[in-house]
Amino acid sequence: MQAIPSPNGTGELRVVYSRSLADGIKKQLAFYFTVEREQVLYRSGKGERGESGRVGEGGQRCGKMVKAIKVKVMLHWSNFSIDTCKRWVKTAVLALLLFTLSLSFSSVSHAKRPSSSMPAGNAITDGRALLRYALPIDNKTLRELQISLEDIGNHIRSKRWGPISSDISKAARILSIRESEILESIPDAKKPEAETLVAQVKEGVSQLSQAVEAKDREKVIDLKAEIHVSVGELQELIVTKFPFEVPAKYANLPQLKGRATVAVETEKGKITLVVDGYSAPVTAGNFVDLVDRGFYDGLPFIRSEESYVLQTGDPEGKEVGFIDPATGKYRNIPLEVLVRDDKEPVYGITLEDAGRYRDEPVLPFSAFGTVAMARAETDPDSASSQFFFFLFEPELTPAGLNLLDGRYAVFGYVTEGKEVLEQLKQGDKIVSAKVIKGMENLVQPQV
Repeated sequence: MQAIPSPNGTGELRVVYSRSLADGIKKQLAFYFTVEREQVLYRSGKGERGESGRVGEGGQRCGKMVKAIKVKVMLHWSNFSIDTCKRWVKTAVLALLLFTLSLSFSSVSHAKRPSSSMPAGNAITDGRALLRYALPIDNKTLRELQISLEDIGNHIRSKRWGPISSDISKAARILSIRESEILESIPDAKKPEAETLVAQVKEGVSQLSQAVEAKDREKVIDLKAEIHVSVGELQELIVTKFPFEVPAKYANLPQLKGRATVAVETEKGKITLVVDGYSAPVTAGNFVDLVDRGFYDGLPFIRSEESYVLQTGDPEGKEVGFIDPATGKYRNIPLEVLVRDDKEPVYGITLEDAGRYRDEPVLPFSAFGTVAMARAETDPDSASSQFFFFLFEPELTPAGLNLLDGRYAVFGYVTEGKEVLEQLKQGDKIVSAKVIKGMENLVQPQV
């Protein structure tokens, strides 16, 4: 795939797919995407910020995001005669079909890790659900139970009681017939706790069935949330060790070997976020370390764009990131992206530049309150202290189709206080940030 500027100078982006056909014939499919609005993430620098939150001269750009796109599709054939087109049209159609099939089968072989893959279907926009799917576990029965319960959320808004009942029935069967399969992955020392959690899930599913019979939408929503908490705790009991080794070159950086919960008190209320070290140990470790140091206390939000981003983490002074007092050096954090079913993250390169633009990260930009590191656009390893909340807007940044996946390191999601996040603007301040759970998972550098 090749991206080139449109020759007509209209601000369009031309993406050309070319594929050699039989006997050396080459066809081109050209798609023109008219960019309606382009947003650019900036890291604060020495320049002055304007009213938009962008940085003046001396600032560092950290990426691009197309917020709205009008698509005009045009099929451009090579300069063939009508007769030639007639002669080769069947070949072209067949070739395109074969090309499509080849894309389905042409994938790079990567080492597998315990399953963190998500089910096929609509993109998941719930941060809590994304965190559950991201856990590195291999218990297929527990995953089936989770999927059946998660699917309720796809139907509850439109009150599709039939599919909801089917999901509940499936969950009940799994709990009744296959409970032993769920428990077999639990370490013996944790089995009593797991059995208690399974009993809680069973009771919750029973109550959920009654709520569905009564068509009590609000109760279904509340019960579903409670059950998910227990299912998530069950899944966490399965994880007994960190799933991979972080490359030795990053041994000088803090690492989070598990998860942590951070409470961020702002001038407009409290936000709670879960930081996922299983998927981004270096990025998450850096953040938790900075929170523990009190680095973010009192810092303002330096950029706010409705339905897009809310950014903070720029310290006072000329520096744009964290200076480690132990070394006196600027702390650089590498780009870190874990792809579904990979054994370990990709470091130091975007998925696009790695030729893996079709691969999906375990932690995608598909939920309101996605938390990710800001960085310089031209340097994937330039992140330090600045981070942003992604303000997901389905119409502008559709889940699974936004341009940030694989280009920025996601390390967690907001789980409480989304209504506060909606109110925060540029100039508002973080009063304090504290690690309230999981501090024991932070591993400080040994060198």
